[in-house]
Amino acid sequence: MSVAMSGIGNSGEGAGGGRVKNAILIAGPTASGKSALALALAEKHGGVIVNTDSMQGYSILDVLTARPGAADMKRAPHHLYGHVHPSVAYSTGKWLRDVGKLIDAGTFARQRPIFVGGTGLYFRALSEGISEMPEIPQQVRDRWRYELNEQGAPRLHRILMQEDALAAMKLRASDGQRIVRALEVLEVSGRSILSWQAERGMPLIARDSAHFFVIEPDRAALVERIEARFDTMIERGALDEVRELAALRLDPALPAMKAIGVPELQAAMAGEIEFPLAIQRAKAATRQYAKRQATWFRHQLDERWQRVQPTDGLDLPL
Repeated sequence: MSVAMSGIGNSGEGAGGGRVKNAILIAGPTASGKSALALALAEKHGGVIVNTDSMQGYSILDVLTARPGAADMKRAPHHLYGHVHPSVAYSTGKWLRDVGKLIDAGTFARQRPIFVGGTGLYFRALSEGISEMPEIPQQVRDRWRYELNEQGAPRLHRILMQEDALAAMKLRASDGQRIVRALEVLEVSGRSILSWQAERGMPLIARDSAHFFVIEPDRAALVERIEARFDTMIERGALDEVRELAALRLDPALPAMKAIGVPELQAAMAGEIEFPLAIQRAKAATRQYAKRQATWFRHQLDERWQRVQPTDGLDLPL
């Protein structure tokens, strides 16, 4: 019942055989200047930009997730931006399959792929491979999410402990999303999620020809950029996006509903807090998120990744 990971083949070599060569990977915390650097490199090297950020894949939240604008899209081809409806719980596996579809379509046959974003797990899956997982029927997914809402995460954690103690012991009792995921996989496949995770697939990129960069901006400068950028988001219609999202009446547990700025601005719209406080909290959440990203990149990315500054620009060694 494993998922076939389409697009494992190298563009130009056919599916299933090789991997994408000469890829450029640019990771970094939010507001660090990744997108601008990727665009400059794409124009210089004839590249195609691929979103490697979990939130920028969702539709509606164009402004609030700082997606590249229409002018940037005209300067170079962009893929996997805004292609997922907020009602979908997008995952690393789904993203990797979407990259595989781009490979199968020959997207990188004549254009150099530039993967840019802030989601570390996407970069890891791209360069190291990912464990295949069983397809989860929608009715199974819906039922376990209903149980999560009705019974709460601690109760489902106790159920998982009875059925798959090893998996349960690796999860916090409050981590409802991962507990539900483990229960879904166990029900559908009859196997522990740990056994699936132990079976790593093939990387989509050829590491020996790839260039790995992680932006490490000055902390004070990054904070200033975060503050200014969120103010600009408000000016450019972030509130309208949150209203549109709220009108869908989606499950608050969905990833898109947890995008930074969404809970804070929704609370202000509901009259629970004042808008200045909501903006202050959203900025603080962004600063905290950027710090977590920087910490993850510092400890999880190996020596292949070159640490660079936003000002390095087109001087990067390629």
